[in-house]
Amino acid sequence: MRRVGSMILLCGVALAASGCVVDTAPYPPIPAPRVEVVPPAPGPRLAWEPGHWRWNGSAYLWVPGHYVEGRVGVHWIDGHWANRAGAWVWVPGHWS
Repeated sequence: MRRVGSMILLCGVALAASGCVVDTAPYPPIPAPRVEVVPPAPGPRLAWEPGHWRWNGSAYLWVPGHYVEGRVGVHWIDGHWANRAGAWVWVPGHWS
């Protein structure tokens, strides 16, 4: 039994020392944002939410920017991609 444990340990050390790295990214890198021309705001309490890429499970789709209605005493936080526990997730724009 002791010999089996030693063999397992030896194999683990050899594998770690080999520098073997496996890329397990679940999807390709996020494309660069598209350039958008922001039209004039149709009202005084509106904020522009920029367009962004959305992953649909097999490809990125562009979601165009648009105006969202604001609230008094808060400011708009743009949507953005964030790395959470090693996975990239879309954090939607929101008021804070």
